Amino acid sequence: MTQIKKYLTLSGLEPLVVTPESNFINIGERTNVTGSRKFLRLIKEEKYDEALEVARDQVDGGAQILDVNMDEGMLDGVYAMTTFLNLIASEPDISKIPIMIDSSKWEIIEAGLQVAQGKCVVNSISLKEGEAEFKHHAKLIKRYGAAVVVMAFDEEGQADNYNRRIEICKRSYHILVNELKFPAQDIIFDPNIFPVATGMDEHRRNALDFFEATKWIRENLPHANVSGGVSNVSFSFRGNNVVREAMHSSFLYHAIKNGMNLGIVNPTMLEIYDEIDKDLLERVEDVFFDRRDDATERLMEIAESLVGTSRDSSAQSANILEWRNDPLQDRITHGLVKGIDKFIIEDVEEARLASDKPIEVIEGHLMIGMNVVGDLFGSGKMFLPQVVKSARVMKKAVAYLQPFIEAEKDGKQEFAGRILMATVKGDVHDIGKNIVSVVLGCNNYEIIDLGVMVPPEKIVETAIKEKVDIIGLSGLITPSLDEMVYVSKALEKENIEIPLIIGGATTSRAHSAVKIAPHYSNTVVYINDASRAVTVVGDLLKKDSMLYKNQIREEYDAFREQFLKRTKKKEYLTIADARKNKFKINWNTSEIVKPNQLGIQILEDFDITKLEEFIDWTPFFRSWDLHGKYPAILTDDVVGEQATILFKEAQLLLQRIFKEKLLKAKAIFGLFEANSVNDDDIEIEMSSRAQSRDLTGEETYKFLTLRQQSKKAKGKPNIALADFIAPKATGKQDYMGCFCVSTGFGTQELAAQFEANHDDYNSIMIKALADRLAEAFAEYLHKEVRTKHWNYDQNEHLTNEELIKESYKGIRPAPGYPACPDHLEKTTIWKLLNVEENIGVKLTESLAMWPAASVSGYYFANPEARYFGLGKIKEDQIEDYSKRRNISNEEATKWLSPNIAD
Repeated sequence: MTQIKKYLTLSGLEPLVVTPESNFINIGERTNVTGSRKFLRLIKEEKYDEALEVARDQVDGGAQILDVNMDEGMLDGVYAMTTFLNLIASEPDISKIPIMIDSSKWEIIEAGLQVAQGKCVVNSISLKEGEAEFKHHAKLIKRYGAAVVVMAFDEEGQADNYNRRIEICKRSYHILVNELKFPAQDIIFDPNIFPVATGMDEHRRNALDFFEATKWIRENLPHANVSGGVSNVSFSFRGNNVVREAMHSSFLYHAIKNGMNLGIVNPTMLEIYDEIDKDLLERVEDVFFDRRDDATERLMEIAESLVGTSRDSSAQSANILEWRNDPLQDRITHGLVKGIDKFIIEDVEEARLASDKPIEVIEGHLMIGMNVVGDLFGSGKMFLPQVVKSARVMKKAVAYLQPFIEAEKDGKQEFAGRILMATVKGDVHDIGKNIVSVVLGCNNYEIIDLGVMVPPEKIVETAIKEKVDIIGLSGLITPSLDEMVYVSKALEKENIEIPLIIGGATTSRAHSAVKIAPHYSNTVVYINDASRAVTVVGDLLKKDSMLYKNQIREEYDAFREQFLKRTKKKEYLTIADARKNKFKINWNTSEIVKPNQLGIQILEDFDITKLEEFIDWTPFFRSWDLHGKYPAILTDDVVGEQATILFKEAQLLLQRIFKEKLLKAKAIFGLFEANSVNDDDIEIEMSSRAQSRDLTGEETYKFLTLRQQSKKAKGKPNIALADFIAPKATGKQDYMGCFCVSTGFGTQELAAQFEANHDDYNSIMIKALADRLAEAFAEYLHKEVRTKHWNYDQNEHLTNEELIKESYKGIRPAPGYPACPDHLEKTTIWKLLNVEENIGVKLTESLAMWPAASVSGYYFANPEARYFGLGKIKEDQIEDYSKRRNISNEEATKWLSPNIAD
């Protein structure tokens, strides 16, 4: 099994996971009494409110970790550290990032550890006082659950060259990891950044030794991290900010390339690397890499010519948020386009005070900004995740304005249209619907969202009562297709004239044109992704929309006619002839492996972190309308940048799920004696030796499979799943399994919390991640069954990419999918495994699983078993099937309608 990658994981109110994609984690340095005179003065004078503003400025300026140091001779360090960290804890916009407790005194560090929330970092410990002291402090830090900075310092002093650096770091690592079992990923080495260009020969390699030592640490001490205080390197040039900024940027650039992934850097003292004067950069890097004997003199020479040209640091600080100096409308638009919600309330308040009515802020300032978002999205210059972030900003602004609008009573927002959205009866999937709702909401459409499992009568009733302009229906499972037909018939019955838009994973233009449109006099339009929703809705609601509506109906009529002609041309076998052409396995020579343990097993407290390496990320990006295969999508010319941002933010939420145990994973599976009977059925024996527990009292269960009926080329079989199980008549005992996994427990509650905070972005994100984890769980469990529980492929060694390509032996088809589109088969799985009672996963009336992030299916082990699509079937198989299942033809048709040949 692939080793799970170990990353440094810290947290304040929000997680911080330091992965290779993180590039560099910036540690804010201004809340350090030894490095900031202002902060020292505020702490000494106990002006803690103003000191908090220093911390807030650090966070706003991009600090991802906050370094807090109270080491000063005239301070009570324990009191100051405790007081300040307690105050930070009450400020969510500061305490969202992790704390670095920085002190040379253990009593101050421990005081900080006792009050700091989340997972913090101790800065620092070293071997300076010997191994006993080092071990004592490390054990306590481990007990407090913190990460630690380890200085390259031992009993002989600071490491001041390459060899000393690696010697001390190697020794420290061995003690921490091998002796104390300290998590290697929680170790951050500081190999000492010393000043360069001091004029002393022994300092010529100060920068180069740091780069090389950093590279050695990252290559030879697994999972360890490297940090440092970058400003130390330019100490010789105090007062010359232009030179210092160039030195910091160049040093940081090369340190990161060599593996430094954290550090204390003042963002206001950084020049953009590519914008550093070429002559200055060359001289700086001559010093860093000790390329010339006169490197120091040449840097001094150019530094003297730049004295007095440095930019004022406070002005540069302002440039970081330069857009905050723009006019009000530009600031609001910028915040919406960039998805920045930090300043939206103050900007909206300014707009409200300047407007006659608060509603004008929405209809004016906010909609001007959202129109820019819509234009950028429509032209392909913004992508769906960015639009959802824009919606989050918009919702917060509207929520702030709402009390003012209600106070005026007559204030009413003018929307571009009113749209009803619903996931149809029996279906619980709503990610796509919610995305479309957000996108339309961004374009000033009022959304009435009825949620999931909405019956036709409620859709009709609400459409009439709310006088909606458009109805949007969504569904994922195949029974939803029929529900959409029922809704269209119900609307027609009430003589409702409201356009109907159709979307969802199982829907298609063909289904909308062939099955829905004939039953509804008004317009039916299929939308395949969120990016088309705005255009379609805009066309449907135009004053001259009849031209568009007539065009759609003509297109669908023509499509339906061509579709029906094509299907009539296809040739089909009778079910009897299809069975004669079944897939044949030589059961005398075919390998049949008996499972190690027959019966049912339940996984109730499963460690969900085990699923990370089994995640297939490609469908995750597709759910956000970013198309491409992972990981290539991250470097795609069109969507790569946005895919990378989305992936990073998904990783942050995923690590929070793991750390805070936000979702629960449960599974149940069973392996049983089985044989095929009557050609297309599979009989399961729950014999006494096969039962791990008597769940239902029944001894025999039967799975009904369906057979391909389309006429095949010569030599090609008409397959049914039953073909992969040895017939009872052969006298060979065969075996089969079935399962249900879920990672959805907790998803709905988390999504509701995000939505209550107007955060659709994370509401959608948590559902998308839960779905990915459920699929990963199904993949993980199947591997465990193949290699351990059934053990028919104990020598399997496949990568996750190979698992995604289904390169394994055997198959795990699922009811509702191409090989077995009959959702009714789930009811047999539920009875056989007693799924709901054992792990709490329920079936809706349309046989969708709840929680939605659940997967169920079968296990077939035969080496010749393969995935296939059933395709269209004829009336004679429907009639045969209804008899086998003991239901009416009408009921059978309801469940199999998408597969019935016209």
